[in-house]
Amino acid sequence: MTSNITTQPDTDRPTRSDSDPWVADGKKPASRLRGTKRRRSIPHLLLGVLLVLACAAAFLVVSLNSGNRVTALALARPVAVGQVLATQDLKQVNVAVDPGVSVVDASQAASVVGKTVSASLPAGALLTFDAVSGSGVPQAGQAIAALSLKAGQFPVEVSPGSHVSVVFVPSQAGAAAASPPTPDSTTVWPAVVTSVTSPPNQQITVVSVQLSPAAARQIAAVPAGQLSIVMLPGSGQ
Repeated sequence: MTSNITTQPDTDRPTRSDSDPWVADGKKPASRLRGTKRRRSIPHLLLGVLLVLACAAAFLVVSLNSGNRVTALALARPVAVGQVLATQDLKQVNVAVDPGVSVVDASQAASVVGKTVSASLPAGALLTFDAVSGSGVPQAGQAIAALSLKAGQFPVEVSPGSHVSVVFVPSQAGAAAASPPTPDSTTVWPAVVTSVTSPPNQQITVVSVQLSPAAARQIAAVPAGQLSIVMLPGSGQ
């Protein structure tokens, strides 16, 4: 007995031709995979190149700045015009400075200690020779005048560096009168205190102030007892 078995083609399974871009297992051909990976790798390469360039630029900047760094002197605390510098006023800092900036090297500390400060400076300011030169007080175009004052003629808070107004006070009745010492009747002069001293065994305080030469001459012509000091904002107190 002979049985004939006929195999029917599977019509549910899609047929594949040579031009079909998909293989039987549902994956793309290898050529397409290689093309996709190549396109995806280009942005990563560009990003890598940018990172390398950024690192190189940062290294160059750090190298240039490190080459100009010096150990210089700075102020450890605020100082006022007319103040004598002490060792405690100074500290060493490692900073990068431009070639045209003149700073005091830390090894030259002995040459500035004991010198008079020619301008009020805040803590942290770099020290320069111009700020502590022996001829720095008075500054160019300025003069120093000394005021002999009694208690009540100046605030007790006055100290070197204070910004003040020197005021002409007309004498009381019975005392020697002095006219305002200027042709334009100026009776108030702005100034900066450079020193405050109290001579021993005396009832006066000598306050030295820095102001314009013309104002200094006018103040010097006023009799003792006819000047007072008014303290102004911005005195660093």
